[in-house]
Amino acid sequence: MSKMKYTALLLFTTMLMGVAFPVGKIGLAYAPPFLLTGIRFVLAGGLLAALTAKKPQPRGAKQWARAATVGLIQSAGVMGCCYYSMHWITSGESSIITCTNPLLVVVLGTLFAGTVYRASQWLGVAIGFVGVAVTFGFHMTLNPGTFIGFAGALCFAAATLLVKRWGPSFDTTVLAAYQMLAGGAALLVLSAFTEPFSFVLTPLSVTIVVWLAVMCSVVQFAAWFYLLSNGDPAKTSAFLFLVPLFGVAFSWLLLGETVAWYVGVGGLFICAGIVLVNWERRPKALESARKLVHNGG
Repeated sequence: MSKMKYTALLLFTTMLMGVAFPVGKIGLAYAPPFLLTGIRFVLAGGLLAALTAKKPQPRGAKQWARAATVGLIQSAGVMGCCYYSMHWITSGESSIITCTNPLLVVVLGTLFAGTVYRASQWLGVAIGFVGVAVTFGFHMTLNPGTFIGFAGALCFAAATLLVKRWGPSFDTTVLAAYQMLAGGAALLVLSAFTEPFSFVLTPLSVTIVVWLAVMCSVVQFAAWFYLLSNGDPAKTSAFLFLVPLFGVAFSWLLLGETVAWYVGVGGLFICAGIVLVNWERRPKALESARKLVHNGG
């Protein structure tokens, strides 16, 4: 995959992730969070499963279990923690915490996968996290929602590494379909025990569910899993720092929310972090340096 295609697909995917925040916020006026998200993922997973029925399906109980595990961690775990955390914190704070995933990918990848990352990559994800915090004005507090949101970020990081490890043995879109079905089913069960069943049926509510299911689920997850399976998970995850920026931009466009000056400052930090995480020394430059050392300068 060319760098141009890789970057364009990442920007498109993170844009879809970002726009899901304000669209989902509008949708919460018509249904409680777990129910809305469960319907979204079951509909999306069922649609994608039907579209990929002729593609290679999971083989044996082990692969089915892996697809379900990714769904429970990725769709149910991340989204469940994200929405539940908003009982205590704002959606902006929840997105900030969730998007610490790239830093956690580097940490977990180092601890459990034996991956070695450069100092510049560690610095890049740290600067990116600072940028996300600046984007939302550092308005964060420590309470149960903070820790629940952090649990969601851990789920996101774990799912990222699992998709990188297990993804190559699956068809990307098939994995996306069944993980959404598993996650959506888990969220519906959670909703049945924690929320009143209430969905206000209007043209707008149907449009919101269809948008979330098709664009922000089918298209987004298929593209995201494709990127994780064909690139470095830490580099790919670094672009998640753009999600809150897209979320703020579309919240301004769709909801009329005010965008403060520090959003631009945070954006600069985020861009700097992405550059550092994705920066690669040119092989020719390294070879020239070796020759200089070998020849005594």
